[in-house]
Amino acid sequence: MLQLEGSPWGMALTRDDGLLIVASDDRVAFIDSARLIAGSADAILGYLHDAPTAGRFYANVTPDDRWLFLSDESAQAISVVDLAKARASGFDNSAVIGQIPTGRAPIALTFSMDHRHMYTTSQVAPAVYGWPAVCSAPGSEAARQTAKYAEGAILVVDVSRATHDPANAVVSAAPAGCNPVRLATSASGDVAYVSARTDNALLAFDTRRLLIDPSHALIGRVPVGDAPVGVAVLDGGARIAVTNSNRFGGSSATQNLTIIDARKITSGAAAVLGTVPAGVFPRELRLTNDGKTLLLTNFGSKNLAMIDMARLPLARREE
Repeated sequence: MLQLEGSPWGMALTRDDGLLIVASDDRVAFIDSARLIAGSADAILGYLHDAPTAGRFYANVTPDDRWLFLSDESAQAISVVDLAKARASGFDNSAVIGQIPTGRAPIALTFSMDHRHMYTTSQVAPAVYGWPAVCSAPGSEAARQTAKYAEGAILVVDVSRATHDPANAVVSAAPAGCNPVRLATSASGDVAYVSARTDNALLAFDTRRLLIDPSHALIGRVPVGDAPVGVAVLDGGARIAVTNSNRFGGSSATQNLTIIDARKITSGAAAVLGTVPAGVFPRELRLTNDGKTLLLTNFGSKNLAMIDMARLPLARREE
């Protein structure tokens, strides 16, 4: 076990497997993965402390291990870090080249298949878009946030531009329901699946249209459980799993996952194959490399569940 400063959230591993990067709320930890595995006390190489109130939750790295992106939820931005400069400077703040402006609480940091673009979700679109206030805070949040607010957005970021002009790197934006949070792409990269937490729905977007016709990019909307968060693409894209967190329901009851037939994503509720029991506040999903086990973190239960893929509800064959 390695003790870290701050509150560890999202992690990213460089493609060479040498550096583990942990977003830790008000800082970022850089860890030598080989030393970590060996149990060395000096596995932590350093911390980035450039934005003490950023609220950093997730991280992702470009395939060449050169650029690091950090979702700064509280700062309504994504920070861009020159990893080569960070390593050379001992993770000095000068390695941060700038911020990509987003709306409230950017979360997803998902690359397109060709890595030319990155998709992020913002729970409330930037005010400059002038989108109407159509969303209402759910459950226990309603007392704190009484006024209605705008839909969230999928923002498409030009990765190359972000490395030298981050302030102008957003090239497209599409409405994505109320409080969109996670985003995962299909196996072929042609569809982006987004959990719209306050809409209790999974939304599907044509990624080509996200760039050229964002207002018409939405191709499917499937009702799921209360406050969906995590999304995972399964079976090479045949099925989608969504975690129903009920995080604003004021209950400690166990929840479930919704399993969706991706081939019927345009059919609404007819795309739902069934549900799988989960713990309290099921949050993140990851599929093992062999595709046989789905890993689920139950945030409220404080445990990790392992789900046998062979026993999930199966996609129905077309008649």
